[in-house]
Amino acid sequence: MADADSSEPEQQLNPKQKIEIAKWFLLNSPAGEIQYISKDLKTILKDDNVHNLAALEAFPQYNKSHMICLEFPDRSSDVIISSFSEVSDNEYLDPRTAQVAIVDHVKQVCTEARPASDEELPSSYIEEFRCALDAEIMKYASEAYPKGISAVYCVKGNDVEEPGSDFELVVLISAARLSPNNFCNGSWRSIWNIEFNDEDQSVEIKGKLLVGAHYFEEGNVQLDASHECKDSTLLQNPDDSALAITNIIRQQESEYLAALEASYLKLPDTTFKDLRRKLPVTRTLFPWHSTMQFSLTRDIAKELTIRK
Repeated sequence: MADADSSEPEQQLNPKQKIEIAKWFLLNSPAGEIQYISKDLKTILKDDNVHNLAALEAFPQYNKSHMICLEFPDRSSDVIISSFSEVSDNEYLDPRTAQVAIVDHVKQVCTEARPASDEELPSSYIEEFRCALDAEIMKYASEAYPKGISAVYCVKGNDVEEPGSDFELVVLISAARLSPNNFCNGSWRSIWNIEFNDEDQSVEIKGKLLVGAHYFEEGNVQLDASHECKDSTLLQNPDDSALAITNIIRQQESEYLAALEASYLKLPDTTFKDLRRKLPVTRTLFPWHSTMQFSLTRDIAKELTIRK
């Protein structure tokens, strides 16, 4: 029988395993916090090669999934980093200004820009619909989301020249509120696939809404919520179609935000309540009817006889 005090030597992770673990932490960083986590990982790993390889793989995925917004070097506009705007590994299209941003994913900056080619831009017929929708969405996003950025891309039928063919646009809305000094960060992302069907003269609208929040003052509380929805409207001229689509997006997003707010108000009676024992070890039921009167920090300090 082996000696009880003896222990097997710890198995060392190989570089590939370290890279995968580092990537996991980077990819799961809350909104606006990947740079902080990257810095901490570099200190923990003590291996610049492993850290750099993990960063080169994780940052592009993170930037696209979080739809981060980067400013052009001349500050003329912003570009949303996403799979829909991606022209190549480090190039992203801004159809509003017909520019392509060349980005450094790890530094999260736009290093330079170039004019978009004709092949990277939609036909004049599609551009009428895209531009009209872009104008309405930009107006809505600026009203609904402080510092929100929006963009509209053509992802199908880029070369359609006249009525008679189907095409698809994608609306992206990205907004982030980053306040690390106040221990909280949050983001809103919405992706709307707009399918224009010529045969039945309809527009199918499918949305995916993503909300992330992180509060870390004296704790670590995170929220990751998502919601999918769909609707439809009639295919009309570019201006009328843009207005109808934007109204649907406004309604769906407003309803989801209202539902989120309502769920927060119910937290004391649902989620928080489920986290406690039905009957605590003190054998005294928790007074859920007056939870707002309690300060968790004060009560814990009192129980532990800690005096500040």
